[in-house]
Amino acid sequence: MSKSIRKETLKTKTPEGKLGVLLPGLGAVATTFIAGVLAIRKGIGKPIGSITQMQTVRLGKRTEKRTPLIKDFVPLADLKDLVFGGWDIFKDNCYESAKKAGVLDINLLEKLKPELEKIKPMRGAFDRSYVRNLDGDFIKSGNRWKLAEQLIEDIQRFKKENKCERLVMIWCGSTEIYMKRHKIHNSIKNFEDALKKDSKFISPSMIYAYAAIKEGTPYANGAPNLSADIPALIELSKITKTPIAGKDFKTGQTLLKTIIAPGLKARMLGLSGWFSTNILGNRDGEVLDDPMSFKTKEKSKLSVLEYILQPHLYPELYDKIYHKVRINYYPPSGDNKEAWDNLDIFGWLGYPMQIKIDFLCRDSILAAPIVLDLILFLDLAKRAGLSGIQEWLSFYFKSPQTAEELYPEHDLFIQLTKLKNTLRWMMDEELITHLGREYYNT
Repeated sequence: MSKSIRKETLKTKTPEGKLGVLLPGLGAVATTFIAGVLAIRKGIGKPIGSITQMQTVRLGKRTEKRTPLIKDFVPLADLKDLVFGGWDIFKDNCYESAKKAGVLDINLLEKLKPELEKIKPMRGAFDRSYVRNLDGDFIKSGNRWKLAEQLIEDIQRFKKENKCERLVMIWCGSTEIYMKRHKIHNSIKNFEDALKKDSKFISPSMIYAYAAIKEGTPYANGAPNLSADIPALIELSKITKTPIAGKDFKTGQTLLKTIIAPGLKARMLGLSGWFSTNILGNRDGEVLDDPMSFKTKEKSKLSVLEYILQPHLYPELYDKIYHKVRINYYPPSGDNKEAWDNLDIFGWLGYPMQIKIDFLCRDSILAAPIVLDLILFLDLAKRAGLSGIQEWLSFYFKSPQTAEELYPEHDLFIQLTKLKNTLRWMMDEELITHLGREYYNT
């Protein structure tokens, strides 16, 4: 595509004014993210793990040595312009919620207490039949259509009261029970009719997604449940020119899978089995202790290996993999998840070997920078005039959303290349292929 055409088709607006950040679910992930941004603003923390804040992007040839930080290359919103809000089924303010979550050191929270206490949740749209191990007392009433109307009113009021120029919504709520697509999900007309009829096939997260997209607010789903990844809401996102992305933040065990599996495939090493187990506490572990919520998460975590290893192309190496995933609720762990993996691999002449991984991670610490990056990149996409599925943000998700006819790309390194090339494309810079023949043509 020529530069002249590119400049006519993509004009990215500058990020002027405040950017409102709306988070359904002000629990461990959301409060860790908010407190982190406040700490970074005060100079008492660093945005480690954030691509937008800390990573560079190479421009042009290697010999040109142009490697600006991403935040200096594309017009992202400044952290000082972020304004936070959200919904929850408990009325705790952000300070109280962060304190209960136990992710961040209390000494840090005390330094941020005045600002965190001011961030109070709006009543959540909740139905316990979708998250059976939680029972909140700070919830909205009414059928699904009324709930959608109330959420839209919340969005409009938040934007007005906080004098925001733009908004972004990121689902940080709990994992809902497993659901399959239904015929009411096939078009926006069917979906809105079903909202008015209070259909049980519309979950709370779908109502949040609908409200956001209806208002033209970019939306991403950080959990594995069915949400904006249905034809009706994809259709709506194109009508309202709204970027959407998802789903399920790629944080601990699956992050390592998308690093290690591409390496095995690159070397043509075989895999006969991969056993994964997790031990975690906190609200997330409690929710996933329900078999139907776990099934939603299991589907997300199991899909990664098949798409990366492509057993239909390499049946001798990957056709008979035994892949098992377990999640165990263990309250004493709190937010400090332990992810243990055993890999049975084989090499030259079929000789067996093993890899064992014990990842003692902090789930919300890994998720918080993902939330930040998605907010800034989705806002960028909106200002660039992009709408619908933003596949270039697959880097951040366990189950990347793609066009209906495409399989998702799970290889972390391909995902990062796609992300950076999209940024180069946005800014009318040459895409990087890594071919490098120009250095040797003498």
